[in-house]
Amino acid sequence: MTESASKGSDYESSLSAATNQVAEFEKPQGFVHKVQNALHTNPALVPLIVLVMSIVVFGVLLGSKFFSPFALTLILQQVQIVGIVAAAQSLVILTAGIDLSVGAIMVMSSVVMGQFTFRYGIPPFISVMCGLAVGTGIGAINGLLVTRMKLPPFIVTLGMWQIVLAANFLYSANETIRSQDIEQNAAILQFFGTTLQLGSARLTYGIIFMLLLFGVLTYALTQTAWGRHVYAVGDDKEAAELSGMEANKVLVSVYALSGLICAFAGWALIGRIGSVSPTSGQLANIESITAVVIGGISLFGGRGSVLGSLFGALIVGVFTLGLRLMGADAQWTYLLIGVLIIAAVSVDQWIRKVSG
Repeated sequence: MTESASKGSDYESSLSAATNQVAEFEKPQGFVHKVQNALHTNPALVPLIVLVMSIVVFGVLLGSKFFSPFALTLILQQVQIVGIVAAAQSLVILTAGIDLSVGAIMVMSSVVMGQFTFRYGIPPFISVMCGLAVGTGIGAINGLLVTRMKLPPFIVTLGMWQIVLAANFLYSANETIRSQDIEQNAAILQFFGTTLQLGSARLTYGIIFMLLLFGVLTYALTQTAWGRHVYAVGDDKEAAELSGMEANKVLVSVYALSGLICAFAGWALIGRIGSVSPTSGQLANIESITAVVIGGISLFGGRGSVLGSLFGALIVGVFTLGLRLMGADAQWTYLLIGVLIIAAVSVDQWIRKVSG
């Protein structure tokens, strides 16, 4: 009996030692693993580093021509619309979805604001509220189709993109409302285009709104229960439901909020271009996805920082302005952005190995 117990004890000791050795062997060590962990913990770090490096490089190559308050705020002006739409896209992608209808929602909302004011004589402020409601409603329909009908987000939003785009042209009769008419009769529609002069820097209310939006979303996603639920649903919807979360309600709220943000982008678009045009913003869906991917938000959902999308939009703006000032062909911008997209996805896959 004693001999048997002794053998059992020796076996357990050997097994424990072997297990510890395997654990020590399998545990990743070294600088590379620490970098992976740092990037996994701070997903916005990579786009921030790329943004700073690109500003420094173009600043060295172009000097004060690029590295000036006017040039840097010009970048903000150029990316404000894409930045706002990218914020909406970020929320959807964090839930492991995608929204191809963001650009169409943006334009449709702006058209509603303009047409309600000039076709029906509705007070401009109420027209703006109607446009915001339309954007929110379309987003909510996307969410309901994804959750109730169990349809893939890609298919739902692809179809909604086509529907809203067609409705936009049919409703507006392809009519553009001129800037002069808006200035004289409905200046509030151009509110986000109002410029604030700070020395040689020029800021618009659209830029300020974009920065505040990212600040609010960052707080909501990191400091509230709703934000934690968004990440949990994106990481594993079934596990989130098993833990007691109402995943479908979270998804509908995300798509509805995305639609509302796109409607605000439509309002800002009127301020940016001065007019209400049904043909504007045609590439917003692709540009927003580009900003989100370069910004380090995982297309698999559940990982990333909304601030990364802001950095991603700014990276595109820096490359666009920098290459333009250097006199380079515009195709170089698309080439470099394409390289950045592939690099960003590759880095995401590499970082995901930490949690794999």
